Amino acid sequence: MSGPARNTGAVPSAGATYASESGQSPGTRQPGSAGSEPPVVPASGPGTFATAPLTPTESRSGTTYRVDIEDGSGVDAGDAARQIAAILDDPRGWLRTGARFRQVAGPDAEVVFRIATPATTDRLCAVSKPEHVGEVNCRTGPDVVINLKRWQLGSPRFDGPPAEYRALIVNHEIGHWLGKGHLTCPGAGRPAPAMMQQIDGLKGCVSNAWPYDKDGRYLEGPAVP
Repeated sequence: MSGPARNTGAVPSAGATYASESGQSPGTRQPGSAGSEPPVVPASGPGTFATAPLTPTESRSGTTYRVDIEDGSGVDAGDAARQIAAILDDPRGWLRTGARFRQVAGPDAEVVFRIATPATTDRLCAVSKPEHVGEVNCRTGPDVVINLKRWQLGSPRFDGPPAEYRALIVNHEIGHWLGKGHLTCPGAGRPAPAMMQQIDGLKGCVSNAWPYDKDGRYLEGPAVP
């Protein structure tokens, strides 16, 4: 595909599931590491999206997905698609279960990753609670709506760089797509499962973005009732 395609925002589904994050208000900078300047996150955008160009991946079959980036967000669509493809193809991820994912650019996608400004995310996720405004990621129907603030700055409750937190968002939501439920911390000092709602606190575990460790062991914990 020669360039990004245009499409409009999705209508939020009833029963969207989402979780709040603490952090700075959108449109401000979050402190970064020495010598680096984190990007300014625009608080809102036009609500229209560019579909990312196709990215070569190892998988040529499997669950289809599309990557949409809100216009004016400052995120390069091709780069975002490459990062998501790398997460889906990582052996620490759901690839180890035999799950395969194939990027498409049309309306037939089974999963749609949407990176959206905080205000657009609030609209797509039908946010109603004041404490959730501007702070939410959600999954609604086939859409995984990723708050631009979370994509660019990570989470103040996750001990790792934004790129690693992006992996957690993708792995957690794809885990739900594969029928995985929520898990909790298996013990102090152990890696938090990718299916744990780490935004609610680590409960003694350490931050982790991946379903499996480098040796192929599934990082599990007690199921959340």
